[in-house]
Amino acid sequence: MATNPVPDHVPPEMVREFSLFTSPGMSPTPNGDPHAAVACVHSGPPIFYSPLNTRDGRGTWVITRASDQRRVLQDTETFSSHRSIFASALGESWPMIPLELDPPAHGAFRSLLNPLFSPKRVAALEPAVRERAIRLIDGIAASRTSCDVMKDFAFPFTVNIFLHLLGLPDDRIDTFVGWGRDLLHGDDVKRPAAARTIVSFIDELAAVRRKDLVDDFMTFVVQAQVEGRRLTKQEVRGVGVLVFVAGLDTVAAAIGFDLAYLARNLKDQELLRGEPGRIVAAAEELLRAYPTVQLIRVATKDIDFEGAPIRKGDYVSCATMIANRDPAEFECPNTVDLAREDNRHATFGYGPHRCLGSHLARREIVIGLEEWLARIPAFRIKKGTAPITSGGHVFGIENLILDWS
Repeated sequence: MATNPVPDHVPPEMVREFSLFTSPGMSPTPNGDPHAAVACVHSGPPIFYSPLNTRDGRGTWVITRASDQRRVLQDTETFSSHRSIFASALGESWPMIPLELDPPAHGAFRSLLNPLFSPKRVAALEPAVRERAIRLIDGIAASRTSCDVMKDFAFPFTVNIFLHLLGLPDDRIDTFVGWGRDLLHGDDVKRPAAARTIVSFIDELAAVRRKDLVDDFMTFVVQAQVEGRRLTKQEVRGVGVLVFVAGLDTVAAAIGFDLAYLARNLKDQELLRGEPGRIVAAAEELLRAYPTVQLIRVATKDIDFEGAPIRKGDYVSCATMIANRDPAEFECPNTVDLAREDNRHATFGYGPHRCLGSHLARREIVIGLEEWLARIPAFRIKKGTAPITSGGHVFGIENLILDWS
């Protein structure tokens, strides 16, 4: 990976060789634990400059303390969300909406989309979510004593829910998941190709829905009004791409990390199986221990932040996996404690941009764990196999073979 030189305004003593992409434990690793590998940053300064903490080798300031991350994420005037993380793969600069909009524009689009992901809407979706989980798990349990849980359950379960929301048939799940994998975890060739494919798909879907209205998400978006006007084609694309990409990977990865933990910790697995009422709290602790997303902001002006000379245009990283291992925030942060209380984790972000889909993600994870533990006997990682984990903007896990023979 090519790296940009350290800018002149960064003091040499504030530079640290750390990257969510290339540090030990971050590249695809059999039996890896990238979340534990990240915890090492808490032995150093609270803020430092990493010369290569993005996919394109660009440097970022790394904020390690959860309290400082909250300050950055709350201060949208100083730290902008508009960094075109998706469009940059195409050499373009349009924002994913509302993720990469700053207030006040952000608020108008957020208000438009909030009702689609509200607790009330999620409660209405719950029977379909649970039915999907049961059907998949019963199908696995009926004929096998082991499975690749990402391919056979986590992805088909979570992506189906999103396709249902978007009004898309689920016979293309494998195709869509492949696009997501290439986009989030692919190389410099696969990533732009996947981005182009997804943009074309969203643009075509929007064009179809403008002519043929049905009761689905994309019809809602092409008909929606913000501040008394219809959305532009680029705004429709920005919304459509965000929702599509958000549903392809993160919740499936969370379920994968959770099941990998339970496969290695049979006492906790047994506890949740025997007392399913504990699963909701346990899911929060697993969300804390195994978050998947790095949040990046761009400084809009020069600022001295806790001794760091951040300059206009600098990237600032608020990685959820770093905040969630902050010893100032959590007692024994590197220990998974399924009974942990007052669990104020950073997994869904903070401030105005807090994850729009967090209510749905939580229910998917809880239901997935409830139905898996109710239907699959005591399971372990299959002998002779090793799950492969990876860091990056979005952490991932694959080749997770569970065995209950």
